[in-house]
Amino acid sequence: MVAAAITVSLLGLLPLGYVIVTGFLTGWPALSALVFRPRVGELLVNTIGLVVITVPLTAAIGVAAAWLVGRTSLPGRRVFAVLLATPLAVPAFVNSYGWVSAVPSLNGLWSGVLIATLSYFPLVYLPCAAALRRLDTTVEEAAESLGSGAWGVFFRVILPQLRLPILGGALLVGLHLLSEYGAFAMIRFDTFTTAIVEQYRSTFNGPAANALAGVLVLLCLFLLIGESGARGRARYARVGSGVARNAPRRSLGAFTPVGYLFLGGLFALAIGVPFWSVIRWLAQGGAAVWADPVLAQALLQTVGYGLAGAAATCLLAFPIAFLAVRYPSRLSRGLESVNYLTSSLPGIVTALALVTISIRFVQPLYQTTVLVIVTYLLMFLPRALVNLRAGLAQVPVGLEEAARSLGKHPFAAFLHVTTRFFAPSALAAGALVFLGIVTELTATLLLAPSGTRTLAIQFWSKVNDIDYVGAAPYALLMIVLSLPVTYLLFARSRLTSMQ
Repeated sequence: MVAAAITVSLLGLLPLGYVIVTGFLTGWPALSALVFRPRVGELLVNTIGLVVITVPLTAAIGVAAAWLVGRTSLPGRRVFAVLLATPLAVPAFVNSYGWVSAVPSLNGLWSGVLIATLSYFPLVYLPCAAALRRLDTTVEEAAESLGSGAWGVFFRVILPQLRLPILGGALLVGLHLLSEYGAFAMIRFDTFTTAIVEQYRSTFNGPAANALAGVLVLLCLFLLIGESGARGRARYARVGSGVARNAPRRSLGAFTPVGYLFLGGLFALAIGVPFWSVIRWLAQGGAAVWADPVLAQALLQTVGYGLAGAAATCLLAFPIAFLAVRYPSRLSRGLESVNYLTSSLPGIVTALALVTISIRFVQPLYQTTVLVIVTYLLMFLPRALVNLRAGLAQVPVGLEEAARSLGKHPFAAFLHVTTRFFAPSALAAGALVFLGIVTELTATLLLAPSGTRTLAIQFWSKVNDIDYVGAAPYALLMIVLSLPVTYLLFARSRLTSMQ
């Protein structure tokens, strides 16, 4: 277990090591000339502006939506609770495709903010909605008894207790913004990721692309450090078991139409526009668009990559999760942290690292399925790790020990007792990795073997050829594959609900 966990974690250090070593080999004079130039300044302004505007906006929308469906008596709130999670099933580049189809003039920073906000607000909404259901309502009642009104209770009691889910969701939004390529390339908005891809295509892993990757890594590390510092050391858990009961719901009264307008408008903009665009292009193409001979191949390859990547990721994440739960130590915490750090790097940086390493040291692996699966492993391992660790932590160790005392071999006891308990968490972990692989574009574009035609690659190829009709069936299939996993994510977020 220890050897496997160390091997996976060392593999996870390759992208970060690649950035450091490449910068060292380039040399400071050449590196500084590549970094300190007007083009990089423009990209820095665009990227930072996108993050600074979008992250607070998604946080505000996510918290407001969670409060409306979780703490008000708004009729139809249960339906909205499900609907507001569905934007996660629509990849950001498909959302951009839908908006560009509806409004061809979209471009620039504010268009990027619009599309990113509509694509990523569920990353804040889901954890905040789950946290609201677990809050101790006696604190709110105490505040009301001391004279606080509804707004006072919200801002002084509820909102501070949502600090962790807000910061966690905001961190995920920020990392997605730094790594997103397709959504911003489609609206002609330049960020570091779009510039790295274009530089890579023109000079094939030249020093300029590596220098931009180094700056992008620094931005990711800045986000991670900022989120860690913003969390603080305040306690968020109550002392004692308390009394389990439903949280009080507030009537919106005259503001009920405003609540409907907010939730309905949010869903219409996030899902209605891209879905309407896809259906419109499908209707315009007719039955002929489904006759594309590559369509079935792309679907099978996408599902194949998704299943293989999910299985490999869960299998290799298990030793790390097992050590973290059963044998907690500095080593296990360090191994776990390494993989979280690696996954925070944009997919383009991980892909560049593996391209360079495979060409220089293990050339037979270049443009092979194995290299693509390894990339998915490095990018999505924390998705599996979090779920596997939670599942293992809930398994009573005493049952496994009892099986051993009755003569079972340790491996047999683990297989027949422990695996049955954490199997649902393992399936959830695999499903989340599968969702990430189905909608992954950037790394697959750079690493996929010749002849690979996943749904994302074919969609992007059609869009680049301005064939929006031909791209529509690929967009719809990606959404259809993602919807069940999105519902699973929503259902798991409600496991602690009493309602």
